[in-house]
Amino acid sequence: FTMKHNEKKEQHLSLFLEVCSQNEELRLPLHTSIVMFLLSYCECKSFKVFMVYTSSCSDAFRSQLPVPVGVSWVQLEDLPQLVRSCRLPAAVDESGRLCRAGLAVVLRHIIIKTTEEDPSRKDVLELLGFKKTCLKACAEVSKWTRLCEIGIPSAVEEHLLNPTNQVNRLPPSILTLEQRLAEPVKVHNDDKIRRQKLQEQRLRENEEKQICEASLGPSSQTSDGLELRAALAKLSVDSAPAAATRGSSEIRKVKTTALPPLEHVFAEGLYFTLTDVVLLPCIHQYLCSLQSHAARTLHQLPRLLRWYSRVREVPGVLKAAKDCGMILTVPQVPTSSLQETSGPDSPVSLLQQEEDEETTPQLAFVGGPRPTMTKLKENGIEAIFTLHPCPSWTLPWDSLPKAINPTEGKMSNIRSTRKMQQLNNLVAMVSKLASPGCTVVDFCSGTGHVGIVLAHTLPDCQIILIENKEESLVRAQRRSTELGLKNISFFQANLDYFTGLFHIGVALHACGVATDMVLGRCIQARAAFVISPCCYGFIQNAVKFTFPKSKRFQETLTHKEHMILCRFADQTAVQLPPERRLIGKHCMGLVDLDRSWAAEAHGYTVQVMTMEPESCSTKNNMLVGRPPQGIAQEIGSKPDYFC
Repeated sequence: FTMKHNEKKEQHLSLFLEVCSQNEELRLPLHTSIVMFLLSYCECKSFKVFMVYTSSCSDAFRSQLPVPVGVSWVQLEDLPQLVRSCRLPAAVDESGRLCRAGLAVVLRHIIIKTTEEDPSRKDVLELLGFKKTCLKACAEVSKWTRLCEIGIPSAVEEHLLNPTNQVNRLPPSILTLEQRLAEPVKVHNDDKIRRQKLQEQRLRENEEKQICEASLGPSSQTSDGLELRAALAKLSVDSAPAAATRGSSEIRKVKTTALPPLEHVFAEGLYFTLTDVVLLPCIHQYLCSLQSHAARTLHQLPRLLRWYSRVREVPGVLKAAKDCGMILTVPQVPTSSLQETSGPDSPVSLLQQEEDEETTPQLAFVGGPRPTMTKLKENGIEAIFTLHPCPSWTLPWDSLPKAINPTEGKMSNIRSTRKMQQLNNLVAMVSKLASPGCTVVDFCSGTGHVGIVLAHTLPDCQIILIENKEESLVRAQRRSTELGLKNISFFQANLDYFTGLFHIGVALHACGVATDMVLGRCIQARAAFVISPCCYGFIQNAVKFTFPKSKRFQETLTHKEHMILCRFADQTAVQLPPERRLIGKHCMGLVDLDRSWAAEAHGYTVQVMTMEPESCSTKNNMLVGRPPQGIAQEIGSKPDYFC
């Protein structure tokens, strides 16, 4: 019975990978190659793999691709609606209602499924790194994830499209990786390893001294560095080599700051992780494309070549690469060319200068927010709050299923009461905008407090929950299953990977720039929005937008002055003096006014209002926006509890 059950389960785990065309020929995008390499390395059989192609691709073209036996083909037009609403790669669970989209999310899911099916694969679990956080932070907030998941694959794809035009220009993302490989490694409990390294250095110095004194000439023996031995030992026996329990007294007394740094072996430090899996197909294709121009270019990437050579030594890598049509051969570069370029005009040095300019700490803020607020007021800009249209409206909590009530969660009574009050506000506004057939997206959904209430309250609407944290989304799916909700689906993905159409976007306490990302996604979809911002102090310039956002604020405030508003907008905690909280509330209103004016530049009608009661949250602002032509139509018959 168990075997049949598992076979049935495996048949319903679907993985969808993209195929693209170039010069009328099919090829595998790097994201697809990376996923296939990991599947081969893990020997994962949990998924039925589908290669997604357009109807114009012939069978002859498809037969030329290096895809494993057993992989199925599906036309883009025949994909499930859930998969058509996101960017590939994407994995769909057994229920067909939870989709994981995006490279890092899908790769981590493959690792987790592999170890669930075969707990003995400790080597696969180690790919997730220390505390299982490798590439867990989403690309919107983590520069490292963005570099590995987007930056380097995109740069290599661009290079592959025009290799001759770019052979003499190293992509900035490749240079960034070369630079990262030159930085000292920080790993958990590294003092012990660094003391062992110091001890080995001292012993080696003594041996060389004895050899010189004996006039035997220099030693011809070279030993592998401690870092490389630690990395290979981790791969072979699943544990780092044990350092001496107690080194010499001289070594033990050396201050931490005086210990030698650890050198990179793999991309994230000493150990082979998911990051190396992502980078290997990218760097391999990049090196292969250089061909005869390698000597001219690769002398600037000595550490990257060393990394590439070390990855080849990892057990299972060569076989997995071969299965995916990759023959990993280290380019032969003349020794005279392979020098570590570190002069003032080297590409790496120039890139370091650019990054230093970007990351140089700004001068500390002087004074409080009053000068900035006064400057805005003198230019006719003051916080504007719209009256709440239905301040006393509430959900019928006593008659709702217990699984919907926040009191069923792991939170205090006071917090659950406030959560219910927050939900009253958002559901009231969404209900005024919604009509039968609408699709409502709960962005940054967490465990589904907002989305599940909406799915129950608006049975004629489709509700989509989007969340990057798997644990939260799985819990939300479990709650919806207990409630028997049929009009709800789930995406574990970064916001950028969701591409589906929707009518209303909602987000409760979207942290920092997450509010602006949700706003941007709603404006792109011409959808209405109901958003409660949070963590104003975390607002910062991002890849897709800068602050201030609206034209009037840009003409009045500098970026630094806007950051002052954001910083003081977070000072609304109940333990602060009333006057200080009032200033914080005013700063919140100004920051959200800037956001609302930016949306109005796209034709939106936006209202900034305060949740009722105000005590439901220290971050109690709510932005309600309607697109130019509006999507809200009167619902024919609304229950009495709709306002």
